[in-house]
Amino acid sequence: MSEAVLGIIGGSGIYDLPGLTELREERIESPWGEPSDVLRIGRLGKTKIAFLPRHGRGHAIPPSEINYRANIDVMKRAGVTDLVSLSACGSYKAELYPGLFVLVDQFVDRTSGRPSSFFGKGCVAHVSLARPVGPALQGLIADAATAEDLAFVRGGTLVTMEGPQFSTYAESTTYKGLGYDLIGMTAMPEAKLAREAEITYATVAMVTDYDCWHAEHGPVDVAAVVKVLHENADRARRLVARLAADFPAERVPCPAGSHNALDNAIITAPAFRDPALLARLDAVAGRILKAA
Repeated sequence: MSEAVLGIIGGSGIYDLPGLTELREERIESPWGEPSDVLRIGRLGKTKIAFLPRHGRGHAIPPSEINYRANIDVMKRAGVTDLVSLSACGSYKAELYPGLFVLVDQFVDRTSGRPSSFFGKGCVAHVSLARPVGPALQGLIADAATAEDLAFVRGGTLVTMEGPQFSTYAESTTYKGLGYDLIGMTAMPEAKLAREAEITYATVAMVTDYDCWHAEHGPVDVAAVVKVLHENADRARRLVARLAADFPAERVPCPAGSHNALDNAIITAPAFRDPALLARLDAVAGRILKAA
């Protein structure tokens, strides 16, 4: 297998990753447009790391305007095999309290208008998203959190809303009633695109609030979220440092099939594939297209 390269996407409050050695900043061009920021590439211990702040340094990009395709594409071009998303989220359960990390394993997509696939007219593909999170990668994150004595829960469903506004009370109580655990604004289409790019994906949901369903806590606001974000940031960096210290040197095949997600996924016959679209897919689908 290839060298394991760990990608980290920093969400709200996490705009840098201190401690990287052999550090360089690289602006990788993508046929899908501009990514959120330059990649910071280096090493934590022996593990190669590529870090990208999802909202850009300074938090200048709102959730709906993030170029998710470019972000995943440049990660792929940087050689990333395993991608960990750090995301601030609201909680629908009292026991999932602010400051807790939740290693979610399922997503519900309630976004609209965001390009959610690298494929389309001229080259159609359908990947499986039944198990969107890599269980082995999630296991490594759980081990790292345990080693660092960080409070976490493994498993849960995260619903992704469009934003940038927070939920209405009706939305909050509806999603809570459906049994969802958390709500955020950025996991989708990020997880979908990572699967299409054959990158193993996992999310660390950092709980910042109770959305607006909780009678005692009231509506969520930025000030309350930022307070918890600052508290979470150091814990998140500790988690990543420990994860990198124990990360395997070579890519491990994903039990959920992310490493070969495009096998048998492209349905468009070779003679009918659009050369212009294929050119944009050179990094994302190069492995499978070269074999066709």
